[in-house]
Amino acid sequence: MGNQAIALGAIRAGVGVVAGYPGTPSTEILETVAARNPGDIYVEWSVNEKAAMEVAAGAALSGARALVTMKQVGLNVASDPLMSLAYIGVKGGMVIVSADDPGPISSQTEQDTRQFAEFANLPVFDPVSPEEAYEMIGEAFDYSEKYGTPVLFRPTTRVCHGCASITLDETRREVKPEGFVKDDAKWVIFPRTSYLNHLKIAKRDPVLADDFSAYPRNAVTGSGKKGIAAGGVSYAYLKEALARLDADCKLFKVATTNPFPEKRALEFLEGLEEVLVVEELSPVIERALVHICGRKGLPVRILGRQSGAMTPAGENTVESVMAAAAAFLGTPLPEKPAAQPPELPVRPPVLCAGCPHRASFYAVKQAMKGRKAVFSGDIGCYTLGNAAPLGMVDTCLCMGAGITMAQGIHRVEPDAVNFAFVGDSTFFASGITGVVNAVYNETDIVLIVLDNSTTAMTGHQPHPGTGRTMMGEVSQKVDIAAVLRAIGLKTVLTADPLDLKAAEAAVREAADAKGVSAVIFRSPCIAVSKPAPAFRVDAEKCIGCKKCIRELGCPAISIREGKAAIDGSCYGCSICAQVCPVSAIARE
Repeated sequence: MGNQAIALGAIRAGVGVVAGYPGTPSTEILETVAARNPGDIYVEWSVNEKAAMEVAAGAALSGARALVTMKQVGLNVASDPLMSLAYIGVKGGMVIVSADDPGPISSQTEQDTRQFAEFANLPVFDPVSPEEAYEMIGEAFDYSEKYGTPVLFRPTTRVCHGCASITLDETRREVKPEGFVKDDAKWVIFPRTSYLNHLKIAKRDPVLADDFSAYPRNAVTGSGKKGIAAGGVSYAYLKEALARLDADCKLFKVATTNPFPEKRALEFLEGLEEVLVVEELSPVIERALVHICGRKGLPVRILGRQSGAMTPAGENTVESVMAAAAAFLGTPLPEKPAAQPPELPVRPPVLCAGCPHRASFYAVKQAMKGRKAVFSGDIGCYTLGNAAPLGMVDTCLCMGAGITMAQGIHRVEPDAVNFAFVGDSTFFASGITGVVNAVYNETDIVLIVLDNSTTAMTGHQPHPGTGRTMMGEVSQKVDIAAVLRAIGLKTVLTADPLDLKAAEAAVREAADAKGVSAVIFRSPCIAVSKPAPAFRVDAEKCIGCKKCIRELGCPAISIREGKAAIDGSCYGCSICAQVCPVSAIARE
C-alpha cells in the first residue's frame, strides 16, 4: 500500500524520529514504521498534530531525520509551529506528510496542501504512485537537509491506499545526529530574526526552483502544438486515459509545485498553442502556468479547473480525465461495452451493531424528552449519531469544537440544555482547553465523554487514556474524570451506556447541575471487546411495533414477515432488549 511504501522509504532514508496523529488517509504510515522498526527509531502517536510537529522539530534541530504524519485538516492544527519552523529552518531532514483527501472521502474539507506550501514558503513533493512515493520520500529528506528547511510531502487518498508491487532496497542510510547545538541567534524566533530569515527564503526560492527544474521527476516528454500538464495521481490517470484513447501529445509531469520549476515549465510551453492542466484539487499548476505565460508574453492558452475544462471540486478519475483529454485533443471517446454493470447501491455509513455510542445517544435523547436541548457534536465515529433515527448531532465543525460551540449557543439560548459530545481520544487531542474555557467563563454546558477505550474511527490507535504507547510500552493512564475534577468540575458522573436506566439517570442529574457538568459513558468499542452472546427475537412475542428499528437504527435488526429479526452481526449490547415493550428480545 502507498502508506506502507512511504513508511519503508522513510526507514530506508534513515529516519530516526516519527510522530503523528491518526487521520485517514495517512494513518498506516506511522503504524508501518512501528511494525517494521529496526529497533532504533522512536515512534509515537502524539496527543495531536501540533504536538507531533513540535516533537519532530526538536528532533530535527538536534540533527536527526524526522517524519511527521497527518491528514490535510490536521495540518491546520499543526500550522502554528510549522509557519515559524519554515522561518528558522532545521538541521536534520524533516518531512511533513500531509495526506490530502479529494472527494472528500473521509474529511471535512477538500483543502489542498500544495496551496499551504505556497502560503508557508515550503517545498512540496507530490507523488504519482506508491512506487514513486517509496523513492521520493528519501529525496524529500535530501532536499530538506540541503536547504535546511522542513518540506511537505503530499500524497492523496488514491496514492495512500492504492497498492503496487515494489522492489525494496534493504540498505539503510546511516544518520548520526550531532545533537542539539545551542545557537539562540538561529533557533530562537524573534521579530528581527524572522524578518532576516524571510529575506533568506526569498533568495532561496529561485535557487530551489532551478534545482527543481533539474529534478528528474519534473519531466517533459512528447511533442506537438497541444500539451497536458499534470501532477500527483492525476498524472497516472492521464497516462492510462491517453493509452485508452490511443492518443499522444506533449506532457509535463509536475512533481514539485513549490517553488514552481519554471525553467522546466518553459521547456514544456515552448511551441505550444494550448495546454490542459489535470490536477487535484486547487488550480495550483494552472495558475503557475498562466503566471509564467503572462510574465514571459507567451501566446499559450491554459485550460483547467479555473477555465471550466476540469471539474472545480472532487477527485479526478481515469474516466473524467479521459473525457477532458478527448475533448481537448479532438479525439473520439472509445465506445462503451453494450453490457454495463448495474450501479452500486448507496450505503450511508452507520454506527456498528453493538456500538456503545448508539446507547449513549439514546440515553441522552430519552433523558431530554420534553426539554429544550441542543446537541453539539464532534469528529469521530460518533458523528454518525446525526443519522436517523437518533438525530443527536446538531453541529459538527472540527475536533474539539463541539465543546466550545455549545458555549456560544448557550450565550444565545441560555434556556436550552446545551450538550457537547466528545470522544476519549478527541478529549485529549483538543477538548481539554474547551472545558477549561467553559469553567473559567462559568458557562452552563453538559459534557458527554464517549469513552470507548480507543481511537476507533482511524483504526484503534492508542491514546493517553489507554495506558500504552506506540512503542509498545505500558504508560501511566490519564484519567479523564480526574482531569475534569482537577479543572474544576463539581459534577462528574461515570455510567455504562448499555445500562439504559442508569445512563438516563446520570444525564438528568448532570443536566440539572449548574456550571459545567460531565457524564463519562464508559464502554469499550466492539472491536476492542465483544459483548456477546448475541440476542434473538421470539417471533411469538413480537408484536411488529418496530420500536427497536424506529428508535435505534441498529443495522443488525430488520423486519421479516412483519416481525423483528436480528442477524449474525449482533454483538449483544442488549439495548434492543431494553427498548422492546413486550420483552420479545432475549440473549441466545
